[in-house]
Amino acid sequence: MRVFWQHGYEASSVAVLTAAMGITPPSLYAAFGDKQRLFLAAVDRYLGGSDRVTATIAGAANAQDAARDLLTAAAIGGTGADTPAGCLLASSIVTGSTAAAGIREALAAIRRRIETALRLRIEGDIDAGLLPAGSDAEMLAGHVFAVVQGMSTLAKDGAGRDKLLRVAAGAMAGWPGPR
Repeated sequence: MRVFWQHGYEASSVAVLTAAMGITPPSLYAAFGDKQRLFLAAVDRYLGGSDRVTATIAGAANAQDAARDLLTAAAIGGTGADTPAGCLLASSIVTGSTAAAGIREALAAIRRRIETALRLRIEGDIDAGLLPAGSDAEMLAGHVFAVVQGMSTLAKDGAGRDKLLRVAAGAMAGWPGPR
């Protein structure tokens, strides 16, 4: 996971991955089938399980808390002392080979699933009167994800946790208030 997080999917060679894992390439293929499946297993571990983030969104007191929690987690997770800077999902964006198209789509699907969970939570709060009726749930969820992606880039460029937490707070300052 750390190799992919540090270098991204495409730059993480099987040789580097197997060296980091202390195994041989045949062992990697026997356990995971291929590099793509290893990467997807690493992403699942990074997320704490495929449904943990969406469950956290659903379990928050309201959509505003869910959004704040996502932004705070991005600031803290992207600036860990013992982990690479930034977000694994953001720093592993695949741009090149057609062989990696499945990974590109898998990452996009994960991000869309999380963003959709947040949008649905926002829509629920609009319906419940916790947010103004004219609130744009799609824009709010998209804004949170744009900020998370930007925070990952800032962390990769050396921004510290304090700065990212202030960016997260600034993003939440524009959140619509109750009626």
